[in-house]
Amino acid sequence: MKLTPESLRGHLAERLLPVYLISGDEPLLAGEAADAVRTAARSAGFSEREVYFIERAGDWDEVRAAAAARSLFGARRVLEIRLASARPGTAGNATLVALTEAHDPDTLFLLLAPRLDRDAQGADWVRAVEAHGAWVPVWPVDPERLVAWLRSRCRKLALEASDEALELIASRTEGNLLAAHQELSQLALLAGGARLTPDTVLGSVADSARFDVSRLGEAVLAGETARALRVLSGLRAEGTEPTLVLWALTRALREVWSARGGGAAPPWQRRGAALGKALRRASSSLPFTALAQRAARTDRVIKGRVPGEAWDELMLLTLALAAPTDGRTLTLARAPAV
Repeated sequence: MKLTPESLRGHLAERLLPVYLISGDEPLLAGEAADAVRTAARSAGFSEREVYFIERAGDWDEVRAAAAARSLFGARRVLEIRLASARPGTAGNATLVALTEAHDPDTLFLLLAPRLDRDAQGADWVRAVEAHGAWVPVWPVDPERLVAWLRSRCRKLALEASDEALELIASRTEGNLLAAHQELSQLALLAGGARLTPDTVLGSVADSARFDVSRLGEAVLAGETARALRVLSGLRAEGTEPTLVLWALTRALREVWSARGGGAAPPWQRRGAALGKALRRASSSLPFTALAQRAARTDRVIKGRVPGEAWDELMLLTLALAAPTDGRTLTLARAPAV
């Protein structure tokens, strides 16, 4: 079966399956889901826990040996397998299928994996988990859902907060759920039962936003100019390589070009939604050639082949991609010769 992090706790209160797979790149939510499984397993008498980190093909020999061995004291156990990759390889696929189908009543398997793409989701071992246990995919919280997520966290902490306060926390901890949760926990202690206001938040919340290149691509596709520039500034402050930033921007341009020609949208929902906004903004006169020329010039500046400041060029390219969202045609001044 397939569960969500929200439905997992209700499920665990009713039954415990022999295998659980938790996948995703959001550490807070994945960690909480794994903790819920471990807690339920302890309550059911699984008193031992063994953890195996899979980084190479040979690691599966140790896992198979551990699964075949009995506990010295005959105790029930949780065998936790942490995958470094969503693709465990031929040996890993066969091992996981065999372990999942073994139905050892004294062993519960907890599999932790990165995000599974469409191809990985169709692997034999994932289908075996769904047939005999439960798969819990964990997805990041979309920016438009972040305030609602924070509000639900406040309820768990018995913390009352205004919408403006939550929007401020969301803005200053963008994409970093762990930091947002930690800030709410701290504010719950500092507030002393009082309602959170923007002033309260400003006095205590650190600027812990996680600026990454994928967020920059989403922002320019969605036409969110102010957000794109803020993320770009954060990337610069964090010492991100300009080459990586340029890659994110040119990737966004290629996605719009591909989608305009009937190509497939990105398979993950959030970026697909941002691309949809880019397509609605774009008109038939979208100057892809000028955008490509500007990207090429930026690349030459980064490589030192023409004079200029790399981050200034990246800012100009960001502004050009995150064009007006008021229905006007996307325009761009002719790029300098490259």
